[in-house]
Parts: sequence; C-alpha cells; structure tokens
Amino acid sequence: MTGHPPDLPAAQIERVFRAEYGRAVAVLVRLLGDIDAAEEAVQDAFAAALRHWPSRGLPPSPAGWIITTARNRAIDHRRREASRTDRHTQAALLRSPDEPAEEDAVPDDRLRLIFTCCHPALAAEARVALTLRLLGGLSTAEVARAFLVAEPTMAQRLVRAKGKIRHARIPYRVPADADLPDRLRTVLAVVYLIFNEGYAASSGDRLIRAELCAEAIRLGRALAELMPDEPEVLGLLGLMLLVESRRPARTTGDGRPVRLADQDRARWDRGLVAEGQAIVRRCLRRGRPGPYQIQAAVNAVHSDAPSAAATDWAQIRQLYDQLLALAPSPVVALHRAVAVAETDGPETALRLVDDLDLDHYQPFHAVRADLLRRSGRAAEAVRAYDAAIARTGNAAERDLLHDLRAALGGG
Repeated sequence: MTGHPPDLPAAQIERVFRAEYGRAVAVLVRLLGDIDAAEEAVQDAFAAALRHWPSRGLPPSPAGWIITTARNRAIDHRRREASRTDRHTQAALLRSPDEPAEEDAVPDDRLRLIFTCCHPALAAEARVALTLRLLGGLSTAEVARAFLVAEPTMAQRLVRAKGKIRHARIPYRVPADADLPDRLRTVLAVVYLIFNEGYAASSGDRLIRAELCAEAIRLGRALAELMPDEPEVLGLLGLMLLVESRRPARTTGDGRPVRLADQDRARWDRGLVAEGQAIVRRCLRRGRPGPYQIQAAVNAVHSDAPSAAATDWAQIRQLYDQLLALAPSPVVALHRAVAVAETDGPETALRLVDDLDLDHYQPFHAVRADLLRRSGRAAEAVRAYDAAIARTGNAAERDLLHDLRAALGGG
C-alpha cells in the first residue's frame, strides 16, 4: 500500500479510471481479441476497485492492479464458458505477462488499438468514435458531444461499429508498414479529439483533464517517431505542444478558467513553446501544408506575442483564410471570425458568425455573445450567453459564462 488513509474518495478512483481506462482496454483487447469482452473485464476490475480501494488505499501501481484484475476475471469467465474449441484462448490468457510481445510495426498497445479501430471497413466517423470511447476513456455522452450529435445516436453508432468488427471478423492486428499511411488521417483525428477533450472537458467540474492531454501528446510523439516523414503528424504534435504550453495559465488556483487575453504569459511553459515552434518551422520547410500544420502555425503566432495586445491578428487571419480554403467547415469559419473581429471590428465579425449554422455548438454562442457585448448590444449578448450556458456540460466553463453574463446585468 502507498500509505493512503482509509476511506479513499470515489473521485480519486474515478481519476484513476479516466487516466488508465484506455491502457487497460488496449492490453485486454490484445489478450482477448474481443472489444466487448475487454471493456467488460476492465469495467469489472474498476467495480472491484470501488469495493476494495476505499478501505485498503490506493495500490502501488493502480494501472497494474486494474490490468491484472481484469485479466484474471477474463480468465475466470473464459474457464466457465470453456469448450475444446477455445482452449487456445485460455492458453494465450495464461501465458506469463513477462513474455516478450510480438514484434510489429506499432509496439505500443494503445497506438496499435487506434490503428486497429481505424480499419477501412468501418465508416470514418465510427472509427473515430469507437477509438475515443476505447482509448480516450470518454463516456458515450462525451463522444456524442465531440461529434455534436445526440447521445442515443452515438450509442447506436458504437454498437454498430463493434458489431461490424465482430461479424466481419476484422483482425486485431497492426497493418503492414505500407498500409499505415492510409489510416493516418483517422488516427490523427482521434488523437486530436482526445487532446481536445483534455484541453476543455465537455463535462465534469474541471476545465482541464490533464491525463488526456498527456496521453494525446504521448501518442503524438509515438506517431512522430513511427512516421517522421509525415508533415501532418508533426503538425499535430506541434499544435498540441503549443496549446499545452498555456495550461499553467489557463486556470486560477481554484480552477476557474482564464481567457487567453487575460492569461499571465510568464506562466506559459517556454520549453513546450520552443519545441512547438521548432516543429512549426520544420513543417514550413517541408512546404506541404495541411490543417494541423496551419493550426499549429496559428498557435505559434499566439506564442510569439509577449502580450495579448501585441498579437499579430492579421497573420492569424491569413492563416485561417488558408485553413478555410484547405479544410472548409463552419467551426473553422467561426475561428476565422474571431480573428476578423480583431482586424475589422466585432460588427463585421458578427455578420460572418450569424451566417453559420452552429446553433448546437456551445462555442458559437459564446463567441457570438462576446461580439454582441463588444458591439454594445448588451440585451442580445445576455440571451446569447444564456444559449451558451444551456449548451455547456462543464461546470468550470459554465461558471465563467455566468460571470460574463452577470457583468452585463439583466440577472
């Protein structure tokens, strides 16, 4: 035991669940060859943790405890359902955990599972959603928010994706080196969405889920090592490092969010800034721009500015012009409108925002509220803040929106 006192709070166990769920599922999928069985075994292990850890304290290696318990429960389950045809499965489960893993193109269990879930037989959105659920440890509701769809719709997609893997007998193996680039786009999208959920959690009391940011960056570094000649891999890694560099300044001591314009830039992690900017320069020299590289460049411009007032918004607007031409979407247009507000004024930006079909998207209403506030249209801004608050599942972010709304009056 680690010396933790009895009555370990459930919240601490939940943090372990959030941090280790993806790793545990990845290991169990490799051992069992079945997603549903792996998820069930890991969930059973965490249920056991909820029973034992509060009185016994946190074990020295929580992740090891979860994986070992899940593995043992899976073995017990397979033994109960044993037949002569599945004895080879039992043998695989019973092998020593110290036995060397098979050599393949992707040595990391979690990265291997991402590539496996990104099999071309699955629809693109299903690949991303399933991997977020398995690797990111996101709930079905959180995955649904990432895709801007209703939770029941996402639940059905996940069931269909797992059924497709099972019925089509999609193998749990890593593709050959030559096939890796074909799955790269979806893999990068998965890593990006895991990072985004960590950067701004869609639910819960904390704005930031640091363990998800760290996992996404770890996966990004592994991808960069695996595929060093892919500029978009480097672009995504640079983007995540530059955004992560601001984390120390993004919340107050009590966890309240601090907007970019109000952050103490002396608290930014200059080591991550330097590494991210160096990656952006490498990408520029490649001359093969892509969406992640452009977003990394936007954040490099922010990191260059010693203060919010010194930000080169004209350059940021040009980068968003390029991104909108390369990967047009309403969300990119919304980000571009924020830059337009700084170069051409909030009224001009507001006309652009009002043309976007993003009513279901919380940041749309938050941006619109800010533009209305800056345009002197307080009553409309209050209503826009109300719309943003209604679409916010994160308590810390909701508190910030309430504060901004209260500053305008009107309740």
